[in-house]
Amino acid sequence: MTTRLTNRELDIMAVLWRDGSGTVNQVWKGLEDDLAYSTVLTMLRTLEGKGHVRHEAEGKAYRYFPVTRPEEAGGRALDRVLDKMYQGSRELLVTRLLADEEVSPDELRRIRELLDERLGELES
Repeated sequence: MTTRLTNRELDIMAVLWRDGSGTVNQVWKGLEDDLAYSTVLTMLRTLEGKGHVRHEAEGKAYRYFPVTRPEEAGGRALDRVLDKMYQGSRELLVTRLLADEEVSPDELRRIRELLDERLGELES
């Protein structure tokens, strides 16, 4: 599935990924932004039409479940950011991520270990 998620759709998917599922009301309450209930309902239906969620009847309501995994959506979103903002340069993207002053020495060490592992794989 290559359908892109809008920012609002990602917000709704984030609630479903975090909670595992939800009714329209639960998703609506789980959002940080103040959206109308009817907007959340419409967006869930749109997400279902795109194949990102499915629903099951639960009493008078529907319970929505994520179909698209966060890794899939995240990978596509990151690919767009890499392409559009960093002209396809992973080096520029990583440099920007590591320039953040809140990156701890422990996190930097773990990143270095991952880079060393990846480099070892490529050199084998």
